[in-house]
Amino acid sequence: MNSFLTADTALFLLRGLGITLVIASCTIVLSFVFGSVLGIARYGGKGPAAKVSALYIDTVRNIPLLLFIIGFRFTLPLPPVVSAVTAMTVFTSAMVAEIVRGGLNGIPHGQWEAAYSQGFSYVGTLVYVVLPQAVRKIRKPLMGQFVTAIKDTSFCSVIAVKELMYSGTIIMGKYVKSVQVIALYAVIALVYFLVNMLLLALSKKMIKERE
Repeated sequence: MNSFLTADTALFLLRGLGITLVIASCTIVLSFVFGSVLGIARYGGKGPAAKVSALYIDTVRNIPLLLFIIGFRFTLPLPPVVSAVTAMTVFTSAMVAEIVRGGLNGIPHGQWEAAYSQGFSYVGTLVYVVLPQAVRKIRKPLMGQFVTAIKDTSFCSVIAVKELMYSGTIIMGKYVKSVQVIALYAVIALVYFLVNMLLLALSKKMIKERE
């Protein structure tokens, strides 16, 4: 362990973790926005927007994330990190969209009728009555998807994005002993675990404070 857990190694891994968190944060924010729009559009069930969103969601969900990451990197004139964020946002948005649609489907139709009887429009009912209730229902599955997004950043190593997994791979190239490689993998796994546990703990605290 002492042979590779030096200050320089730790700093190198921390830099990789920083890039991992940047990619994950951008992906989470963008996919929440785009995924919510897609989920609401598909929930409508009719019209071109619903058909386009359904096609998008069904297509993306049946293609591996790794193919998006590789495909975007070698077909779009974007820097590696931007390309990775774009690919992960495209993929994660489809997952978020289905979570949002599921939450909206869980709201009783009587809520719509009650809002209409009070003079609310469709948009007003959606924004002020239905969505707030749906958000409360989908908070936990959303957090689960965001944790998955953090773990999925490890796929970005295949396009040489210098995130945590790629940084660990570079360090591994300096060692040949199995015990060293296994120990380094364990350290990387522990970092992912701690980051995700921190995110889950913060989300649970926020949920309890709002209940």
